[in-house]
Amino acid sequence: MASTDRRIDGYIVRSADFAIPILQHLRAVVHEACPDVQETMKWSFPHFQYKKTILCSMASFKQHCAFGFWLGSQMKDPEGILEKGERSSMGHLGRITSLKDIPSKKILIKYLKEAMVLIDKGAKLEKKTAAPAKKALVVPSYFLSALKKNKNAYLTFMNFSYSHRKEYVQWITEAKTLETRNKRMNVAIAWLEEGKSRNWKYEKPSK
Repeated sequence: MASTDRRIDGYIVRSADFAIPILQHLRAVVHEACPDVQETMKWSFPHFQYKKTILCSMASFKQHCAFGFWLGSQMKDPEGILEKGERSSMGHLGRITSLKDIPSKKILIKYLKEAMVLIDKGAKLEKKTAAPAKKALVVPSYFLSALKKNKNAYLTFMNFSYSHRKEYVQWITEAKTLETRNKRMNVAIAWLEEGKSRNWKYEKPSK
């Protein structure tokens, strides 16, 4: 496999047992679709670049993996496999827990080729229209300190949308006692480590 990064080798080896074959497969498909791809690590997880532009990325968590296209919001999605909007915050293919959750190699290569064409045409990441100014979300120092002790949980929280982060903050700060607050923080960190939102139990399962 050409243009590999040893840091990604290490990332894969250190991942949970279920995640290793998933990450290896995704990596191999990306290289098959784009022989000129360059591997790198950004924000502590693997990214793949084409012509110095991010093509896609992958990540592993405690109970699932994620895969996303940098220009996913501009892709046509004829097979209906992409999750967009807030639900794409942890990957366009949803929660990947086994190889069965990944589209066929033929379909995935088709999407990777489309992403490459977008880069060839000079497409850029779309800038979201500025929303009305919101009051900055104040994250309690005790919660932020606890999050920073768990890298995956911290990354998930920081990459979540404003509304998802607010749900966690409100749940924790509304606790009536210190004991309840600490219990909620422990649960929150465990869920965030797995890439889950505060109300994940009520979300529609990914296809």
